[in-house]
Amino acid sequence: MAQVGSIQSWSLGVMLHLVLAAILHQGFATVAPPTAAPHKDPSAPEQGKYNLTTSNGTTCLLAYMGLQLNITFNSVSQNKTVQDIVNIQPNVTKSTGSCESDVASLHLTTDAGKTNLTFVFTLNTTTSKYHLSEVSLSAAWPDMKDPLSANNRSLDYLRGTLGYSYKCRKEQTLTVAQNFSINTFQVQVQPFGVSGTTFATAEQCQLDEDDMLIPIVVGAALAGLVIIVLLAYLIGRKRSHAGYQTI
Repeated sequence: MAQVGSIQSWSLGVMLHLVLAAILHQGFATVAPPTAAPHKDPSAPEQGKYNLTTSNGTTCLLAYMGLQLNITFNSVSQNKTVQDIVNIQPNVTKSTGSCESDVASLHLTTDAGKTNLTFVFTLNTTTSKYHLSEVSLSAAWPDMKDPLSANNRSLDYLRGTLGYSYKCRKEQTLTVAQNFSINTFQVQVQPFGVSGTTFATAEQCQLDEDDMLIPIVVGAALAGLVIIVLLAYLIGRKRSHAGYQTI
């Protein structure tokens, strides 16, 4: 039965290696942008539903997402540089924009025009891939010493395929500039190839896929362990019976 014990020890080692590999994979995968967003105050923002339609009433862009702004500015009241975290409130936010064959923009205005946020999506017609390529912000809050303006036209976030929507349940941070980033929550967008008023089949983001990886690997390892132990038991039992001779 010593061989049975060695087989069981080997199977436990295999399972531990699989679980460790999954954990390491998840750790390395979240290093690249966009990154998982830390939990901060205020609480997670409400998911807004921002749809664009053409002049003939056809929906051309769908965007459901909770947005949280991280802004660094010079505070009048505190007389120093501070960081403020503000949720975009969908019920007081106006959405406008435009849709073209390879560029789509979504413009959000809130706080009676004191905050203007624009997302620009670009489609590569050769590869049929789209991504969030530009984000700009202008804000003029009462406590700001000077109005804030930030823009980045070389982004590569929220990547998807034409004919599919992009979806990410997990919170993530989109860094735009040194003094401005966006935390996104429960995002699903489709800036091109919209048919009707519902999203096409979703492509899951890497962060969501990584969250699902460990349970799958652990489950597979446990199932494999059960099979190996059962086989080891049957082999050991068969050899035990073979050791007895009929008189």
